Amino acid sequence: MNLGMEEKGMKTVANGLSSILADSYFLYLKTHNYHWNVEGPRFKELHEMFEEQYTEMAQAVDDIAERIRTLGFKAPGTFKEFNKLTSIEEIEGDIDSNKMLEDLGKAHESIARKSREVIGIASEIHDEATADLLTARITTHEKTAWMLRSTLK
Repeated sequence: MNLGMEEKGMKTVANGLSSILADSYFLYLKTHNYHWNVEGPRFKELHEMFEEQYTEMAQAVDDIAERIRTLGFKAPGTFKEFNKLTSIEEIEGDIDSNKMLEDLGKAHESIARKSREVIGIASEIHDEATADLLTARITTHEKTAWMLRSTLK
């Protein structure tokens, strides 16, 4: 395979993407969990918002995994692998809807920050496709975090 990038650089980018994939999958699962378990006076609004968000995340994890494969590396796909790679923390027990909103917002911001780091690495090896993918992901994560914060007010 010759994509015009050094294999060492592609491996570094794939590793970064693998971490973002794990974070994205955990965020997908967390959002789906909150969709199922949200309660309170804003139930319908939040239930529908969380559904929109996890639906978008389902496509995102596929896009990220396919980019890793395009670079020639195996995409992580088990909970064991994701557990090793993720920085998204789980919250156990019953939490109220405001805590859900706050928790999801922080996770979206975290993935946006990590994506910026990987864009820097991708740019160094002239991997515009990965930079483009992550730029779009940052836009989505930042907008979603803003919407979650605004819903809290």
